[in-house]
Amino acid sequence: MLFKNVIFYRFTKPFSTSPEDLESALAEHEFQPCGSVETYRMGWTSPLGRHGVQFTHVTQGNILLCLKREEKLLPSTVIKDALAEKVAEIEDQQMRKVRKKEKDEIKEQLIYEMLPKAFTRSRLTYAYISPKDGFIIVDASSPKLAEDLTSFLRKTLGSLPVRIPAVNTAPAFVMTQWIAKDAHLPTGLVSQDDCELRDTGPEGGVVRCKGVALDSDEIAGHLTAGKQVVKLAMEWEENISFLLQEDLSIKRLKFGDSFQEQLDNTEADDAAARLDASFSLMSLELSRLLPALLEAFGGEDTSALIEQNAA
Repeated sequence: MLFKNVIFYRFTKPFSTSPEDLESALAEHEFQPCGSVETYRMGWTSPLGRHGVQFTHVTQGNILLCLKREEKLLPSTVIKDALAEKVAEIEDQQMRKVRKKEKDEIKEQLIYEMLPKAFTRSRLTYAYISPKDGFIIVDASSPKLAEDLTSFLRKTLGSLPVRIPAVNTAPAFVMTQWIAKDAHLPTGLVSQDDCELRDTGPEGGVVRCKGVALDSDEIAGHLTAGKQVVKLAMEWEENISFLLQEDLSIKRLKFGDSFQEQLDNTEADDAAARLDASFSLMSLELSRLLPALLEAFGGEDTSALIEQNAA
């Protein structure tokens, strides 16, 4: 149970739903397969897969959950070809031109007829809630996937007061200073030879550098030209490597040898126990990494947060 990506949100007020109440709420929105004429459907499933039956898995106060999305596959080319064939048939038989409004109606009818026979594709999106740290952390490769989960959780619970964490200094500005040697990297963070730079001008040109020394003349030239670092590969405490983006999302998350050694040393006798152990260790590491990243960008702007005693 190791995440490959991280998009994390800050609760703007303390998360007070108990694990038991959360379990009940998720169960009411359990995943059900698509109906014959539905294009997609979402619902909650066990984060332990076939090794569990509950909709939540709690370890050290962190609550793991999993959203399943199933969608029908109707390639646009298939619909386009079927529509062209139907329109041609009508025009040949009735000797008239099929107008746009009628084409749209025919298209809708064709989709309705094709959906029951369409193949389906499923996707699982994992996340966990850390009430102690005030985060919900989503394993999603894009903001859209993360928003699908948080939106559905909001629908499930009735409300979900979260936002992307705000920091006091723009990450692109800080990462650019690190590479330009105008500022020191915080203790524990080391930059790697992989970054993306973007022109701040109206054209917004992008340069992707991989395997290029960040202190090279090539990189210096791009920085002098006004480009900013918007993605930067990093390593933290020689234990976690990742690609950090200017919106604070993380891709290519990998855990190092010392993490793997800890995992190997846990007494996990079966698949469920191993999943629990990996989730426990991962959430512990992220509970240290994410606050460190926020601090690296001038600290978190907490002006919009509601403290417990004010809730």
